[in-house]
Amino acid sequence: MGLSGIQIFKLLPKTNCGECGVPTCLAFGMNLAAGKAELSQCPYVSEEAQEKLAAESAPPIRTVNFGSGENVVPVGGETVLYRHEKTFVNKPGLGLLVCDDEPEADVKEKLQRFTNLQYERVGLNLRAEVVALKSNTGDPAKFKALAEAVKATDAAPVLIGEPEVLKAGLAVLKDRKPVLYAATFSNAAEMGQLALESGCPLAVRGENQDDLVELTEYFTAMGIKDLVLDPGKRTLRDSLYDHVSMRRLAINKVFRPLGFPTITFPCEMTNDPMLETMYAGVFIAKYAGIVILSDLKGENLFPLLLQRLNIYTDPQRPMKTTEGIYEFNGPTENSPVLVTSNFSLTYFIVSGEIEASRVPAYLMVLDTDGLSVLTAWAAGKFVGETVGALLKKTKIEEKLATRKLVLPGYVAVISGDTEEEVGKNWEVQIGPRESAHIPAFLRQNFPA
Repeated sequence: MGLSGIQIFKLLPKTNCGECGVPTCLAFGMNLAAGKAELSQCPYVSEEAQEKLAAESAPPIRTVNFGSGENVVPVGGETVLYRHEKTFVNKPGLGLLVCDDEPEADVKEKLQRFTNLQYERVGLNLRAEVVALKSNTGDPAKFKALAEAVKATDAAPVLIGEPEVLKAGLAVLKDRKPVLYAATFSNAAEMGQLALESGCPLAVRGENQDDLVELTEYFTAMGIKDLVLDPGKRTLRDSLYDHVSMRRLAINKVFRPLGFPTITFPCEMTNDPMLETMYAGVFIAKYAGIVILSDLKGENLFPLLLQRLNIYTDPQRPMKTTEGIYEFNGPTENSPVLVTSNFSLTYFIVSGEIEASRVPAYLMVLDTDGLSVLTAWAAGKFVGETVGALLKKTKIEEKLATRKLVLPGYVAVISGDTEEEVGKNWEVQIGPRESAHIPAFLRQNFPA
């Protein structure tokens, strides 16, 4: 945001009503300037102030959405060059390329891999989201048939071809809000009109950044706001240079003509699948919005998904698991209830050890705002009162004949308070300090 907290305060109603969640308009203005609040939280701001503040608060890189249903892919929306400055916002969409001159069986296999290659990690479903459909034949009928095949998946599409061909693809996939690729100087009017009529994002391709500036200014003047940029280079060095310099201009200089997400094609930069994967990894870090690969295989997709997860996880917000009761190894009415925090890493380590023990057990995950067990205890979030409250909330005791509650060894100090909270019907035990000792502890104390 270009305005300071004081400048924003001058545009606010100065009622100090507190309905925004903070006691004064000055505090709210400071939160707006720091990106910690939304203008919509103020019910009394004037329309004039809304217009000015909305323009000032728009991110330097516009957010563009494509896809539909549960697979809407937002790209762009970034406000910083480096994650540690604040956070990265929208992870790049990863996808594969299918062409209308490929054998039908090959396309089917690619799309099957697109659907099947999904991985569960720290409570998240990691997968590719995008399929780019390219017309090599220029035949609208063949392109439409390709679109029909892609429609059977939930992919967020990118349609690649000339305007007449793209119309055939839109006849099938318009409801997916595909990205239309690519508008150039030679077809700008037709592509612009197609984007306006369909309401779909438009990809713009130039030979250099000057071309992109001229084209984006042309399309924004037409009223097209959702643009995706392709600087056109197909070597790693030149394309990386463009991505970095465009990001710097958009964020440091707030240069709006380049303030849009980008698309890149590692599949067109090399014929070596491993080299292509390496190139994709470079653009995930710096700073592509959509990355298109020639194919998806487990050995190249999985490391890219992990890299993307690591980079686009907010370092200021711990990853959390949903609070509640989890079952392992088919628990019975005599199974113990272990307790842990909802810090994702803690949950997955503890749950993995319980599963490895093969002892039927319940795991009660306490909402500690993503803090680990010891940190949550120090913050007053993992205490007897909160453990007892969750135990009653889940009503787990209704499933049990013998009620045994196992606390982490590092918070043995809360056992007395926990006993008071849960009552005499429960036997509170102290588990091991180290998760690696959980299997032996369970097998020794709760033999099947």
